[in-house]
Amino acid sequence: MNWFLKTFSGSIGRKLLMALTGLFLCTFLIVHLIGNFQLLKQDGGEAFNFYAKFMTSNPIIKTTSYLLYSSIVLHIIVAILITLQNKKSRPQGYVVSKNKSSWASRNMGILGTFILVFIVVHMKDFWAEYHFEDLPMYQLKDGSMVKDLYLEVFGAFKNIYYVGLYVFCMGAVGYHLWHGFESGFQTLGLNHKKYTPWIQSSGKAFSVLIAAAFAFIPLYIYFIA
Repeated sequence: MNWFLKTFSGSIGRKLLMALTGLFLCTFLIVHLIGNFQLLKQDGGEAFNFYAKFMTSNPIIKTTSYLLYSSIVLHIIVAILITLQNKKSRPQGYVVSKNKSSWASRNMGILGTFILVFIVVHMKDFWAEYHFEDLPMYQLKDGSMVKDLYLEVFGAFKNIYYVGLYVFCMGAVGYHLWHGFESGFQTLGLNHKKYTPWIQSSGKAFSVLIAAAFAFIPLYIYFIA
């Protein structure tokens, strides 16, 4: 444990931890998006409720979920520490700044705050209600009874205010990924003239597609479904 603290207490270690947790969360976004797409199936909630049951009952998935929660918390804590460290090392800033970095890289803290607020609201409205509140029950084709999370999510996506918040926060996610994806690979040492352009273009495509796909689902449900 002592070696872990020594390794990740310095600036380089913190950036490495930031990169590892960030890239892990990128993989989670892909899995979560696949699950959310089950909402678009016109089957009365069968596919999405089966997905919800699988994600909350499979031992491997449940174990991985604890790693996910830990990664989110760790990512936030390390981000705060890095920000405080940067401010401490440059308390007065520069009189003249010729910062050529992207808007996203200069505002990662603000974007991360929006995302954190969204995560809290999202967890409260769906995760907490699914685990701790009484919801209508749904019978799957295999005969098992599960809480009808599909009905809960579908109802939320029929609320224009929630849809607006969701789409806005997906924009924040997209901008956060725009810088974070490339930065994570650079921190891990994958910075080479041959591979960097590919990583940059892949990161930008990933950020746009992920944000757009997540935002599409509530918009589709609200306006079309």
